[in-house]
Amino acid sequence: MSDRKPLIISGVTDDWEVVMGLEVHAQITSNSKLFSGSSTHFGADPNSNVSLVDTALPGMLPVINEHCVEQAVRTGLGLNAKINLFSRFDRKNYFYPDLPQGYQISQFQYPIVGEGEIEVELEDGPTITVGIERLHMEQDAGKSIHDLDPNATYVDLNRSGVALMEIVSKPDIRSPKEASAYVKKLRSIVVALGTCNGVMAEGNLRADVNVSVCKVGGYDKFRETGDFSHLGTRCEIKNVNSFRFIEQAAEFEARRQVNLIEDGGVVDQETRLFDAETGVTRSMRSKEDAHDYRYFPDPDLLPLKLTQEYVDNIKANLPELPDQKKERFVSEYGLKAYDAGVLAAEADKAAFFEEVAKGRDAKMAANWVTQELFGYLNKFDLELADSPVSSKQLGGLIDLIANKTISGKIAKDVFQKLIEEDDADPAVIVERDGLKQVTDTGAIEKVVDEIMAANPDQVEQVKAQFAEGHKKPKALGWFVGQAMKASGGKANPQAVNEILKQKLGI
Repeated sequence: MSDRKPLIISGVTDDWEVVMGLEVHAQITSNSKLFSGSSTHFGADPNSNVSLVDTALPGMLPVINEHCVEQAVRTGLGLNAKINLFSRFDRKNYFYPDLPQGYQISQFQYPIVGEGEIEVELEDGPTITVGIERLHMEQDAGKSIHDLDPNATYVDLNRSGVALMEIVSKPDIRSPKEASAYVKKLRSIVVALGTCNGVMAEGNLRADVNVSVCKVGGYDKFRETGDFSHLGTRCEIKNVNSFRFIEQAAEFEARRQVNLIEDGGVVDQETRLFDAETGVTRSMRSKEDAHDYRYFPDPDLLPLKLTQEYVDNIKANLPELPDQKKERFVSEYGLKAYDAGVLAAEADKAAFFEEVAKGRDAKMAANWVTQELFGYLNKFDLELADSPVSSKQLGGLIDLIANKTISGKIAKDVFQKLIEEDDADPAVIVERDGLKQVTDTGAIEKVVDEIMAANPDQVEQVKAQFAEGHKKPKALGWFVGQAMKASGGKANPQAVNEILKQKLGI
């Protein structure tokens, strides 16, 4: 924790630190909604996944979806959180065209999941702990569509009643980068659990980002006392649905608040929206307190009462989670913690790596997956599912390196050909293009003799460095490079080294 780098903003009058907490809405993976049998299928025609319950017609009563309850418990266990055996649904009252009931069924005083915590690995090294305040279930609202008609708003109720988990963090996040990393980790957990598919582009995982600023030292006083008065007034940025936008929105909002305070203004507690095109946040409405929503227990729903046996059975059947997978990759494959974390973060990446590493040098497999393949995918903003190189092809390429058919340098050229050619076999490419590594020591000796004869000064330099006690003379590297260049990169580097040392008498 000592190398953690919270965001400090230098103002004209003071230095300010950022304090953040996130409310992440994750759509529960379920075929039907939280209180009705309507489909949750994405992309259906407007108002086609709607039942009488979803439209709140008179006499319609909600019935809890047991599978959604199980999914919420599974998520709570994955967050190392307390599972509350007693929880209750409440009505959160507010009025909007896409909320047919005039209230949202949620959980307020008694959520299904209490406090927990997760470990979040940051790209620049340190691991931080982010506390979870609670997880509660609630139904989603519909969607208001404003751009189909300049004089009218259309309402699509397909999302009305879809089951959500709202995961509320403690104010433990200290920078926009930490906020993004936290949501990435949260996403990896729910995807591994199968409780949310994590597709942010479809709104299945989105974050309300709470941002405040205080003078440097204020956060430490808050941690010591628990007194929120040491922190600044927070603003909530609603429904941010990408990691990049989370960072951009938080960065802008923090600097907006610093500029406002230093100009003599006051930060109002409010809900804001982030405009991805302009990169700014704008005011949406004043932030309501709990009493504004007039919460009260939903009279149509009985409290949820779970048994410890029910919770224990769910816990016993949890899949391997990212942290557990990371530990296994370190112990079983001997990977560095950072590489193991990158590979274990997402289920598809982990599975791809294990396919490549099966029966092979795992460290070499990890290097090719994280550096060459992921580097290419990141450069062109591609998902692993869109990779032009399969795990079978990459494994085959590594086999050719391991059995010394090709060198690591030639392997990179073959990798590029695999990208360019559909379903190509790396062994076929090597044979077709004459890329096999030269292991004939006679041929290599001939190349080395020619280079030494043409460069007597460098020969003497190597011998002089060796005589001075340098076991690995720097000038030797020059000879290796020249030999590899002369052979078109096909010479076995190890053989080149051995022959050079023998010829140079070192």
